[in-house]
Amino acid sequence: MTDPNAIQPSALDQLPDRDPEETAEWQASLDAVAKAAGPHRAAYLMRRTLERAEGAGIALPKLLETDYVNTIPTAAEPAVPGDEAMEARITAWNRWNAAAMVTRGSKYGVGGHIATFASAAWLYETGFNHFFKGKEADGSGDQLYIQGHASPGIYARAFLDGRLNEDHLDNFRRESGGNGLPSYPHPRRLPWLWEFPTVSMGLGPLSAIYQARFNRYLTNRGIKDVSDSHVWAFLGDGEMDEPESTAALALAAREELDNLTFVINCNLQRLDGPVRANFKIVQELEAQFRGAGWNVIKTLWGSAWDELFQLDTTGALVRRLREVPDAQVQTYQTRDAAYIRQDFFGKDPALAEMAKLLSDDKILEIFHFSRGGHEPRKVYAAYKAAVEHKGAPTVILAQTVKGHTLGEGFASKNANHQMKKLSVDEFKAMRDLLDLPIKDSDFVDGVVPYGHPGADSPEVRYLQERRAALGGPAPARRVHPLPALPAPAEKAFTSFDKGSGSQNVATTMAFVRLIKDLVRDKETGKRWVPIVPDEARTFGMESLFPSLGIYSPKGQTYEPVDRDQLMYYKEAENGQILNEGITEAGSMADFIAASTSYATHGEAMIPFYIFYSMFGWQRTADQMWQLGDQLGRGFLVGATAGRTTLTGEGLQHADGHSPVIAATNPAALTYDPAFAYEVAVIVREGLRRMYGEAKPGEDQDVFYYLTVYNEPLPQPAKPQGLGIDEGIVKGLYRFNTAESAGVEVTAGAPRIQLLGSGTAIHWALQAQKLLAEEWGVAADVWSATSWSELRRDALEADEALLRGEERVPFVRQALQGAEGPVLAVSDYMRQVPDQIAQWVEQDWSSLGADGFGLSDTREAARRHFGVDAQSIVVAALAQLARRGEVKATAVKEARERYGL
Repeated sequence: MTDPNAIQPSALDQLPDRDPEETAEWQASLDAVAKAAGPHRAAYLMRRTLERAEGAGIALPKLLETDYVNTIPTAAEPAVPGDEAMEARITAWNRWNAAAMVTRGSKYGVGGHIATFASAAWLYETGFNHFFKGKEADGSGDQLYIQGHASPGIYARAFLDGRLNEDHLDNFRRESGGNGLPSYPHPRRLPWLWEFPTVSMGLGPLSAIYQARFNRYLTNRGIKDVSDSHVWAFLGDGEMDEPESTAALALAAREELDNLTFVINCNLQRLDGPVRANFKIVQELEAQFRGAGWNVIKTLWGSAWDELFQLDTTGALVRRLREVPDAQVQTYQTRDAAYIRQDFFGKDPALAEMAKLLSDDKILEIFHFSRGGHEPRKVYAAYKAAVEHKGAPTVILAQTVKGHTLGEGFASKNANHQMKKLSVDEFKAMRDLLDLPIKDSDFVDGVVPYGHPGADSPEVRYLQERRAALGGPAPARRVHPLPALPAPAEKAFTSFDKGSGSQNVATTMAFVRLIKDLVRDKETGKRWVPIVPDEARTFGMESLFPSLGIYSPKGQTYEPVDRDQLMYYKEAENGQILNEGITEAGSMADFIAASTSYATHGEAMIPFYIFYSMFGWQRTADQMWQLGDQLGRGFLVGATAGRTTLTGEGLQHADGHSPVIAATNPAALTYDPAFAYEVAVIVREGLRRMYGEAKPGEDQDVFYYLTVYNEPLPQPAKPQGLGIDEGIVKGLYRFNTAESAGVEVTAGAPRIQLLGSGTAIHWALQAQKLLAEEWGVAADVWSATSWSELRRDALEADEALLRGEERVPFVRQALQGAEGPVLAVSDYMRQVPDQIAQWVEQDWSSLGADGFGLSDTREAARRHFGVDAQSIVVAALAQLARRGEVKATAVKEARERYGL
């Protein structure tokens, strides 16, 4: 049996030891220290030795955890430049008004959060006073990802500096009146203040990483030098449980994003209780970030702890702090001195002796209030070290007390996330604690007053002077008037107007060919940002590798294996393509950063993110909502689209529902083009709408979602006639009639209208021929490029009707006078075309690929779902039979003939 106490083999056993005698001496020294001074002293010496080695650049594995103490020693803390007393008064006013705003709003039942900002106030105030650069600073200023639940504190500061008034604060969470404040950071609702929506937990940290990365991309490509911009992400320790929160840590370290700082407010509480009740979240996060290659700064203990650490000559205090679980630390913050003496100090004789030197008041000061995140000097030291650190991103783990300064009823209570108000007595106690000049008589009818020292007060002048020195107000979102981007040459968009002749072309390939032409445009070509999640070859994009280059901050430090091939894998420091590897979430974060560059950096960029259709909306719809929140612009392209078009891939790849999800996003303009020329028209219109001259009343803050297919098919010529482009853009046009299709139909033959989108129009065209040749039925075929845009237009018509305005939906206008019933078909669930059913005056029916996908040939899959040409014929005959226009026996005969 193996001795569990025996020294186990390690990687070092594989290496030759050039001096075994020296090695034995080092090991003997360690054994001697452990025997004479104890294992804790031996561990201490080893940690200090490893730290010295790391500091000297000696290649050794890094320590993943350090002691549960501050990273920056008190003696190394720099002085805070400025007036600390003045900043304390400013912070006190902001604490008060944040709590007052939420409490006053509670009478309306709109909710709000008080405890988060109370814990994080100094984390924000120190940054606003000394670090966060505004929009008038060099580059584009800093980008601030504010923790959503802290928004009342940010509003309180904007109130103090004159950007908001009492009416705004009184309308917190009540926006319908037009003068309200959104509950959380929301650019679409308050676009002059908020840049980044952050309340969907985990997306803030992910987006911050890719924003910092995109800043480097812009600089390295020569679009704009934003090397002075710093990205700050404020997060909660509970939020770090979201997988997106830590999904891209390695990317940030790998690309040495020292323009990025995470500030994690470690108040040890999430929404219902402790974050790590039986463990230590700070230590866990430190190991996680250190292991990923980040610089870690712990700011845990306030200055009241300094005396305690000086008394810790045996290391007993550090050991005890390391072993006490987080939930117990939270308990100490609510218990009396006697309990703390017994439970914390009483566990070790050395600590018990230490406690004898401390008064009860000192113990309560230390354990109830003294946290590093509540002291501006310690926060300033951490921030300064973070912005000066080079070669890696930094995370600051700042310990605070949730509900700090709100009184005993709030601080560290498990329920404080759900507590929405303070009583008048609690406010008065808070006033006394913060030393604010608010009189009892200011509480009229029990309503807590807002506090303001005056527009010309020393506090407001100081605040504004500090912000002026840092480049203006923050947070702030600015959209500088940008000239409309010139339209690319028309030739790029008309190349498919004549069709593909005998060549079969998939619409995915048509889109890629179009992009190849557009990125060559002298005026706008450099502004395209191609984004792909390790599927470029799937989409036929490898030809872009050598011409555009794949972005890498290190360039290409190796000789690619395919260097002798025409389409070799080329990485470049100024590369244009963002090839993210297998991460749709990372690709979407790229897209959001690029699509909002017009506001963040005053540079309009044109991102297109092409993805495996099934893994777009299904996997990252939350980020697509974030994209709409952030007013992003660009093109999302779901390639290999449809439920039956992917031969053999099966259930997990067969997308029959993405347009359903997309239809729920108000900012998404969803198109399912059937033909190459339709793709070109839609992209041209998208460029005009988002980046060109907008029409009166037109919203430019939208994004386009196109589905394109991998099935090579003949591309027809663009039909001639007026209104084709308008129909493509609005969602519906007649592709042909039975007569123009060249099929023979007799006069007075029954007629039906076949509406098809995407690849389904090809089945409709086959059905058109079968209906005429085998059943004597005339069918007109329509291309429904966008079911959701038709619905959007119809909804707007309904809204206009409620206002007393007569307006006919476009779908009704287009189909006006069309004979016979309507049968709609797509490669998606029936509810995709059924979006418009209520506005179609003709009899309506639809076919779609409902249910789960399956592996088979395209033909077999379409027969399985009942959307192939023969199924369309049977469905059409059934509609006509119900109307008495064909014999009922024709339906049975058709089913038998086609084997349905």
